[in-house]
Formats: sequence, C-alpha cells, structure tokens
Amino acid sequence: MNDTDPMPSDPHENHDAALPEPVREHLGQQLRSAYNVQAEKPDYLGDPGLPPEFTPQLRRLEGRLKAHDTGREAVEDALKDILRQLPAKT
Repeated sequence: MNDTDPMPSDPHENHDAALPEPVREHLGQQLRSAYNVQAEKPDYLGDPGLPPEFTPQLRRLEGRLKAHDTGREAVEDALKDILRQLPAKT
C-alpha cells in the first residue's frame, strides 16, 4: 500500500473500521448460532462444531487478539514505569 492508495492491499486488513467490542460479541454469537444450527453435532461436549474451513481464520483471529492484548499490556507497563519515574507533584 502506498500513500496515495486509499485501500489496503488486503480488504480484510483495514483496522480503522473495527467495530466496538459489544457489537463484535453480539455478531459473533449470532454467527456461531447460525452455524451451530447448520453444522453437524459435535463429537464431544465443548466442541464448537464449526466447519473445518474456519480453522485458519480462527487461528489468525486468535493470534491477532493475543498480539493485541500483549501489546496493550506492554504499553500499560511502560506507561506505569514512566509515571513512577516522574517527580511527585507538590
């Protein structure tokens, strides 16, 4: 992607269009419900019963969520360290 290109090379990589967490949770629940109705019954209790075609996307999503959480925690820790080093206000 160059500076003049308004669209990312991969349309699924647009991080500026993120939905709020409650909306994502709601849509995810609806999507899981729809697929669970159509999917075969799980082999064991706790098996999500999602089609195997979703495995790569789910792994990517899990990786991104973990990276996001790790980055957020690192920034929080760095900010706490910076704030501890500041002189106390008098």
